[in-house]
Amino acid sequence: MRKFNLLVVNEWVKMAKKRSFVVPYLILLIFPQVLGYIIHSVSPDSIASAAGFTREMLLPTGMGQVMTILSIIGTAGIVAKEHSRGTIKFLLIRARSRTAILASKYVTVLLYVLSLTAVAAAAIFLSGMIWFNTGGGETGVADILLALLYGCIYSFVYVTLAFMLGVLTHSTGVAIGLPMFLLTMDKIVIYRSFYKYFLFPNLDLSVYGSGQQPPVPGMTPGFSVLMLAVYMAVFLLAGFLVFRRRDVA
Repeated sequence: MRKFNLLVVNEWVKMAKKRSFVVPYLILLIFPQVLGYIIHSVSPDSIASAAGFTREMLLPTGMGQVMTILSIIGTAGIVAKEHSRGTIKFLLIRARSRTAILASKYVTVLLYVLSLTAVAAAAIFLSGMIWFNTGGGETGVADILLALLYGCIYSFVYVTLAFMLGVLTHSTGVAIGLPMFLLTMDKIVIYRSFYKYFLFPNLDLSVYGSGQQPPVPGMTPGFSVLMLAVYMAVFLLAGFLVFRRRDVA
């Protein structure tokens, strides 16, 4: 386990050395303040409390998409750039299995998403405290944590898709471009029963917690969680199988 942790630390250090590493964090620190000011100026009564603002912004329908976009951009090249620069060969000649190397990269991706989410949550709550009522409202800590979970799951699925594409294509452009395109299209609903087996209608689990009707009749929280787990397993299985068997010489 210690050797694997060192691989993760090495991957994180490589990411942190990039000049652009802090840019997503700065965006997530500043954007909620600007957004809170705009909402407060235009429609101050639309948000009941700082907690309510935090919950709404953390959902996939709020800043969840912004966090997902930044996560994709920040991590899509974690495998593809190793191939384009030829540095993947130096990793593979070490006394580490290909599975461990790729797993360390994927864990680093998830940690990156969590770090962005933590920064965003703190910035959003601070913005809510500044621009909205600090007391009252019906939103509690449990509601905020649930919104945080929904946002994380949404981001995890997309970065896992981008991670797989980076492994399969060795192209950072494809790993960023295709998930970004799908992200802009995932709100489209096809009102047919078979559509519930697709990835998109299952992505936003917050519809179940807000009392809304599911995108397709017959969908349940358990069904959507199962569908997301299956898709993520397929993405990871495809990525790991190709990475283990492909010749990088």
